[in-house]
Amino acid sequence: MMEKQNIPDAVPFKFGKKLKTWLGIAAAVGLIALLWGVFIAQLPASRIWANLWLNALMFLFLGLGALFFWTVNTLGESTWQINIQRIMESMGLTIPFAILFFVIAFPGLKHLFEWTHTEHLDEILQKKTAYLNMPFWLIRFVSYFALWTFFAFYLRKISVKNDFEPRDNFLKKLRSTSGWFIVIFAITSSTSAWDWLMSIDGHWFSTLYGWYIFSGMFVASISVIILISVAFKRFNIMPNINSEHLHDLGKYLFGFSIFWAYLWISQYLLIWYGNIPEETIYYVERVDNFNTLFYVNMTVNFLFPFLALMTRGAKRQPLYLSVIAIVVLIGHYIDLYLAIMPGAVGHEQAAIGLLEIGLPFFYLAAFLLLFLVFFEKAKPVPENHPYFIESSDYENI
Repeated sequence: MMEKQNIPDAVPFKFGKKLKTWLGIAAAVGLIALLWGVFIAQLPASRIWANLWLNALMFLFLGLGALFFWTVNTLGESTWQINIQRIMESMGLTIPFAILFFVIAFPGLKHLFEWTHTEHLDEILQKKTAYLNMPFWLIRFVSYFALWTFFAFYLRKISVKNDFEPRDNFLKKLRSTSGWFIVIFAITSSTSAWDWLMSIDGHWFSTLYGWYIFSGMFVASISVIILISVAFKRFNIMPNINSEHLHDLGKYLFGFSIFWAYLWISQYLLIWYGNIPEETIYYVERVDNFNTLFYVNMTVNFLFPFLALMTRGAKRQPLYLSVIAIVVLIGHYIDLYLAIMPGAVGHEQAAIGLLEIGLPFFYLAAFLLLFLVFFEKAKPVPENHPYFIESSDYENI
């Protein structure tokens, strides 16, 4: 067993000027793309608002998925993840800042959700007004973020406090709070998916939808955790990260890509052989009018990681794993695009152009900026965690 004094010390992270410059450039690219779309290309309003909504969701999902990953591992008393815990903590702390990006898109809600046009509701949407009405929708919106933000910051407080004041009840308190978050997350991750995505196609519904959105969120978060872990290992910020940690992250990426595909095909087949017009319209629009992206989605998010991560060695090579993570992250951006654009914009106006390619750079820069600010405020690794040594000295079977 490795002794604590033999474990390499993590280098305190300093958010340098060079990194800030690169993030500033990325943010500028995104803003230029948005301004081009609004003022020069004069793209349809629905396309502008849909892109803002899409990127706000992607920003939120990265932090929320990471917080879930941390709490599940904590509740399960997982030891391997302690060395990357501060990555997940800091990603989770970005959650409340997603509110700003959602609020920016609020003026365009009538372009996104047909049910907001209360004066022109058909019979099907009228029957859903008890749930799909703006006051109740806003109450749910505020409640989601209040709960997620509370748990993100409270769990962080427990974790960081143990760095300076180790206590015997630390793990018990951390696990208990994690358990409550998972219960809340199980409910709110589904209902928020109904509110923010499924209700875009107001006549359509799927009982699998909440799970499907969760699986994509989780895989996207794992992809970002992999990329940050590899970078922090490369620059000696987290020298204790090794091929064993990458192997486990690779297994999660591999396994939950299969889980995502399982939910995708289950939802598709149930609707296909049910052949009910109110349900099939969702896929008819995507197969007929978004044909290329429809098949790219399954290829990039399932076939590619399934084949690329099949072997043990593939999951242990930092550069190789990073490339796969980047491709899968882009893939789940496409998945969200397909969830939003057909219903909110329609095939006549939807496209992949400068706006769709450039705007994500702004949100990615904002996410990394906030992540790094929070990461800088605590030790890179929780050295007083009871499982810290085990996390630095374990092997995959």
